[in-house]
Amino acid sequence: MSSSLRRGAVAAAAIAFSIASLASCAAGNNAETHQIRPDNAAATVGDIMVQNATIVTQPDLESTGPAIVAATIFNNGTKDQTLDSVVVDGVDKKAELTAAQGNGPLTIPAGGRLIVGGEDNASAVLPSSRTSVLDGNAQAVTFTFSRTGDVKLDTLVVPAAGYFKKWGPSDMPSAPASNSPSPKSSETAGEGSGAPADGAQGEADGAEAGH
Repeated sequence: MSSSLRRGAVAAAAIAFSIASLASCAAGNNAETHQIRPDNAAATVGDIMVQNATIVTQPDLESTGPAIVAATIFNNGTKDQTLDSVVVDGVDKKAELTAAQGNGPLTIPAGGRLIVGGEDNASAVLPSSRTSVLDGNAQAVTFTFSRTGDVKLDTLVVPAAGYFKKWGPSDMPSAPASNSPSPKSSETAGEGSGAPADGAQGEADGAEAGH
């Protein structure tokens, strides 16, 4: 093999190693453990790191149901922060934020994380907006925090199918209470399921968040 060919082979190997290293870093903070793909949008501003941000729509294109914003948020600072709003460019209204326990702020503890999206986690729900949130698009999302302020990043829009099914919006919205005037029919039958199942709103696990 000529010296020029040998030099080319060495350069190609170095490039391949660099790409593999970058891919490993992109996963960051043990994204595999969080069961969210590590190749989605990420951004860091001050003490706040937003990883794996994704807009997940209804799996049925004919559905007029809501979409959700999913993300894992790390607080590498020494003071708690709250997620105050989530805004998607092109959508008229802010996402409706709900804590994992169903009430209270969405807190990212110092040295910990907050998972938004998925069962038993906090949620950020967008109104029905098929004309403004389109599968396959990359749309800007702004997360606003109590101390850090705005963190803005371009986020992929995907349907809640395949891998993303477990992170997507509920297929069936909550049924309204029965309009029947009869109080003697089973009163509990028309009630909702009560408070959402408990889930960690923010996990103070600085060891994971410190990466």
